Amino acid sequence: MLDLTMQTTVLKKIWLSPPHMGDNEQAYVKEAFNTNWIAPLGPNVQGFETAIEEFVGNNTYATCLSSGTAAIHLGLQLLGVGPGDEVLCQSFTFAASVNPITYLGAFPILIDSERDTWNLSPELVEKAIEDRLAFGKKPKAIVAVHLYGMPYKIEEIHAIAKKYDIPVVEDSAEALGSSYNGINCGSFGDIGILSFNGNKIITTSGGGAMLCKYQSTKDKAVFLSTQARDNAPHYQHSQIGYNYRMSNVLAGIGRGQMEVLEDRVAARRNNYQFYKKQLSEVHGISFLEEPNGAFSNRWLTCILTDSYETREALRRNLEKENIESRPLWKPMHLQPVFEQTISYANGVSEDLFKRGLCLPSGSSLEIEDLERVCQIIKNGLK
Repeated sequence: MLDLTMQTTVLKKIWLSPPHMGDNEQAYVKEAFNTNWIAPLGPNVQGFETAIEEFVGNNTYATCLSSGTAAIHLGLQLLGVGPGDEVLCQSFTFAASVNPITYLGAFPILIDSERDTWNLSPELVEKAIEDRLAFGKKPKAIVAVHLYGMPYKIEEIHAIAKKYDIPVVEDSAEALGSSYNGINCGSFGDIGILSFNGNKIITTSGGGAMLCKYQSTKDKAVFLSTQARDNAPHYQHSQIGYNYRMSNVLAGIGRGQMEVLEDRVAARRNNYQFYKKQLSEVHGISFLEEPNGAFSNRWLTCILTDSYETREALRRNLEKENIESRPLWKPMHLQPVFEQTISYANGVSEDLFKRGLCLPSGSSLEIEDLERVCQIIKNGLK
């Protein structure tokens, strides 16, 4: 009997930024199993930290932790942030940049962006500092983010920080492999932050690292991240600590991923170039260029459309074709949880959120995937 059942074709799913494994991750993980070194710490943790330090350079020390959020939390604590303090933080970012400020009982002061890099506005940073000083509250730290892998205005932000003697937490969660004037991101701040979440340019499935300038600072981070256990034969604690250390198994994945990091950066930058070549001439679409001295890993390729309605139409068109895209980050000063927070806004990040869209940017994308995404966008703008 003839089967007349309708067969539906399932379109291949194109993800925004999926993990991309290399050839050696399994070897490091297998070694951890073979040696029964499954517990936290071990050769892979030490090896991963060494690989990060050698890549980032600039006399940087790395401490591998359970997440980038944990790294921000520890970094702020090591800078002396505590209850009642104020911390300036980029508003146009993911919530993980801001939440750790509140963990410590401190208050975020949210700062809007400038259009050249979409990151912290130096003018608003200085205005906020002067306002808080006039109010009798000197900010305890500045959290500056390299959004989507684009370096923030490093010279301007760090000059302001130096002028007022305020330390900088350099949130490089999205910027491993990015640099400014040949110096790798993550090494500019008093504290640097990396993330190895599943969607980042390299991943350990979950994890992060705190970067610092001194061995003594790393030693304190290791101490606090391993439950602040005192040096005694029994379990003794004189401070509150955290269970933040990365496991030897996940660090094995990280060691293998570090070996392909430069390839992953090249692939993401190639994605950006492909999109730019195909879509730059399309009316209503623009791209963020690299300012002089900046080298972006292009973690995600982002476009700006001419309106919220256009952005949403494109996003829905891609979604119908089983392609994941995502609006740019919704600024923290527009989030319900921070609606009572002091903010210095200029409308830039709100406009970017309304008109911006992140396109599929994984390093494993094939040329056919990129062509398919571009064609859907072009069709939607005819």
